[in-house]
Amino acid sequence: VSAAQGGGSHAAMSPEQYWRSILPDTPMPISISNLLGNGYPYSLAVGLPKRGDDDQIRYGPENYGLAASQQFFKDPSMGLFFLETDLQSSKSIKLHFANMMAGSGIKFLPRGEADTVPFSSKDLQEILARFGVRPGYVDASVAKNTLLECELPANKGEKKACATSLESMVDFAASSLGTRDIKAASTFLVGKDGDTPAQEYTVTGARRMAETGQLIACHPESYPYAVFMCHLTEATRAYKASLVGKDGAAVEAVAVCHTDTAEWNPKHAAFQVLGVKPGTVPVCHFVQPDVVVWTRRG
Repeated sequence: VSAAQGGGSHAAMSPEQYWRSILPDTPMPISISNLLGNGYPYSLAVGLPKRGDDDQIRYGPENYGLAASQQFFKDPSMGLFFLETDLQSSKSIKLHFANMMAGSGIKFLPRGEADTVPFSSKDLQEILARFGVRPGYVDASVAKNTLLECELPANKGEKKACATSLESMVDFAASSLGTRDIKAASTFLVGKDGDTPAQEYTVTGARRMAETGQLIACHPESYPYAVFMCHLTEATRAYKASLVGKDGAAVEAVAVCHTDTAEWNPKHAAFQVLGVKPGTVPVCHFVQPDVVVWTRRG
């Protein structure tokens, strides 16, 4: 994502100032604010954050069918997918919330700096050298895969881009949804900054985030600095749900329901878990704490 909307007086703004200038009425999710600040974005000792199978949900049947299937076969009891009716109060679902970015040390680069760094698989060696990632090591392979994923064309009916700065994520969300009157939400683990154990969570309440069928989901990628893959999808509904874990942990979670699954692979794990057929009922899932979901207001 380029700085197409961020020139002029915006050039000298910090990411926080840019957010406030474009979205003055939109609180910044903790998942984003935790990625701001000074410091070298990549540490060889820590390595790049790695996402587990249960965290690799992508919007669209082609993107997350495999990872979901792997997790399903590991633990069929996990509530990776559920029905929209399951958001009713007192429904219990087994879940595992994990934030791959927490503790990684990975930060956003200011857009002025991010725009000077090559972001293409053809420039991989220059990128690795710039951030001290050793060629031939697993981190180099992970960074390459992220670049290749970002270069893939969008699926049918989808708009996508990799945001290499917070500013470019804001621009993509505002331009794709056609307004600055938008809101951003992430799953929030109350009183925790990391993971929670896999356990039963009870839904104590849920509310719709917006009445439109469009949303944008931005997923963090494994890279030497913060990069998010953002997708605009149709035929979706987003909810905020209050959950309480068996151990008393409180979670304010974001759930996404896909209302049109007619073109999904009939062997998709969601249908195995739920016992339904493509195109019959909405298929829902919660998002991890490091994912940002954008919707219009109202």
